[in-house]
Order: sequence, then structure tokens, then C-alpha cells
Amino acid sequence: MSFDVVVGAGSTGVATASLLADAGHHVRLVTRSGSGPEHPGIERIAADATDADRLTALCQDATSLFTCAAPPYHTWAKAFPPLAAALLTAAERSGAGYVVLDNLYAYGQVDGPMTEELPSAPNSVKGGVRARIWQEALAAHQAGRVRVTAVRASDFIGAGASSVFTLAVAPKVFAGKPALVPGDLDAPHSWTAVRDVARALVTVSRDDRAWGHVWHVPTPAPVSVRELAGLLARTAGAPAPKLRAMPGWMLTLGGLFSPTVRELPEVQYQFRRPFVLDSSHTEQTFGLKPTPLEVTVQEMAAAMA
Repeated sequence: MSFDVVVGAGSTGVATASLLADAGHHVRLVTRSGSGPEHPGIERIAADATDADRLTALCQDATSLFTCAAPPYHTWAKAFPPLAAALLTAAERSGAGYVVLDNLYAYGQVDGPMTEELPSAPNSVKGGVRARIWQEALAAHQAGRVRVTAVRASDFIGAGASSVFTLAVAPKVFAGKPALVPGDLDAPHSWTAVRDVARALVTVSRDDRAWGHVWHVPTPAPVSVRELAGLLARTAGAPAPKLRAMPGWMLTLGGLFSPTVRELPEVQYQFRRPFVLDSSHTEQTFGLKPTPLEVTVQEMAAAMA
């Protein structure tokens, strides 16, 4: 029986731990509070993941260390590097394969679909943080100190997912209320299902071809916020969505009251123009396919009911 460590009990961490445990593997799920699902195969551990010594001890004899954790959005510049450093150190010391859940920020603003061959060209502070974290991990891999791979996803959807759509749009649509959208309502956008994130993380962790490379989570063809909201409304039996694009000044005003909203303007390019992830390389290499968008939206609607 393999033994794995998952750090973070958000939607992706829970999905990954559950997928492993359901397959008969033992999982240590590490969070500050010791939270997580009750499952005979999941051992919930309360620990500070920035404590490299503690995390190393928890990872001894582990097959893989999955990082599905991130500090609060507005603290990334200061809080993310020490967290990433501790995770990398624990993987190096314990010998566990290090599987990093990443996003698409490191690519910056690009024209056309994003592929794994694109160079790091971040155009935001948070993108720079993400790019440096991956480069440091990759350097450790290339030096032979650790096995590392990264799995990159677009904005999350699905039951329990946390993203601009699930937080700001979906609840309003479900309730039949008007929703303000901080972006272009009709720009094509890729949406990644939480369950597909977990499947990709687990799959690459078990395949030697994955180490030292970035992989994109299998993701359906892009749809706009308007299209996704319409699908959710039809699935949930809610009225047709009442959507309105949020003007820039309103986002700036919101930032005066919310530290998270204050961080959004620098990544608005992701929602004001096409933002498309190409996952064909991962799909072809590992034989994975994305969950149909309709299925993911059905699950999301059921969870909101």
C-alpha cells in the first residue's frame, strides 16, 4: 500500500486525498487545523506546513507529497515563498515525489491557447511569485535533489470549488438575482473541474514520464461567463441569468473594503480577453479526458441546492 501526504484541505486537496483513499491508499492530510473529510484511509494532521522539520517528519516514507495549499490571496507575495520552500525542503529530505498544483499566472498575458511549452513571462506580482516557486523546484529536480512535477489548472468549477465564478456569479444565478461580473461576459474562458485536478495530480505522481515537466489538467473547450451561467441556470431550473459587467472603477472601490478584491485588478487580463488552456498534451500522454462541462455543472447545482 502506498502512503501519500496531501497539504491543504480546500476543494482540490480534499478531492485528491479522497481519490487516493478510495483507491485503498493511506493518506496524511495536513492542514493548520487538522480539518478534512472523515474517511478510514485519511489521517488528518494539524501542522504548520511552513515548518520544514515537522513536514519532513510527516513525509518520511511517503510516495508523494501533493501541495494543494495556498496562503490567503492578498498575502501571496510574502507568505507563499516560505510555504513553498518548506514543502520543497520536506520533499528533498524525505525522498517523496513532489507534485505541485499550480495555476496559469506564470504565463502572463498571451495571445492564443496556453500550452506547456510557453515560457514563464508573468505580468503580475502573483504571477511572478508562482513562476519563481516553480523555477526553484525545477532547479532542485535538475540538480538531482528531488523529483518534481507541476500540474496547472485554470479557474475551478464544481462542487466546493473556489473561483471568481463560483463565488461571485454562481450563487446569484442560482438564486435568480443579478450578478456583477468582473470581466467580459462573452470572452472565451477555460474552466477546470476540481475532480479533474485530482485525477491529474494522482496520475502524474505515478508515472515516471511526468517528473521535471509541467502538465495541464484536462479541461473542456472554453465557454464564456454568459454561457456557463446560462448552463447553470438551465441545470438548476433557475431563471435566465441577469449578468452585468463590473466597471473598473467599481472593482477599485471594492478593493478599499476587501484585501482580496484589491488583488484582482492586476490579473483582470484573464477575464477581459480570451483565456484558454490547451490540455491536449496531458490528455494524449496519460489517456485522461476532461469531465464534460454539463456533468460538472450538474454536480455544482446539486451541491448548491
